[in-house]
Amino acid sequence: MAGSALAGAVVGALSGRVLRGRRRRRPTRGPGVPRQPVGGWQVVTVDRAPGAVLPGGRWPEPLRRLGGAIQVEVRPAPGCRGTELAARPRPGVALPGLAAHVVGDDPARTVRAALRQAKQLAETGEVLRADRAPMDRGPAG
Repeated sequence: MAGSALAGAVVGALSGRVLRGRRRRRPTRGPGVPRQPVGGWQVVTVDRAPGAVLPGGRWPEPLRRLGGAIQVEVRPAPGCRGTELAARPRPGVALPGLAAHVVGDDPARTVRAALRQAKQLAETGEVLRADRAPMDRGPAG
């Protein structure tokens, strides 16, 4: 009985040690760990054909405001599910004044916000605002 208890304790200790070792090797997500590398592509899937996302071959207004400070790519989304619109800040190029300050001078956040707005414009025809009161929306109908 004592032998089997000792063997169980040894196996338990070793398995705990293996699990602890695996946890340490796993990357941690904390306040100081960025979600994406700086300068990485931001991508949204738009439920529209490429022609509707880039009418006349022009970037949507929210991305045009950022001008030459970003790179933009458009490609069909996997599984024929619309269009992928991707953008990233150009290395070493500062984003235009107000656009960068609105979202805290973080180029990735500025690009992400512009992509979200471009998606909303393509899918709904307007940039949606979360702070609109029910009375501002007009009559339900």
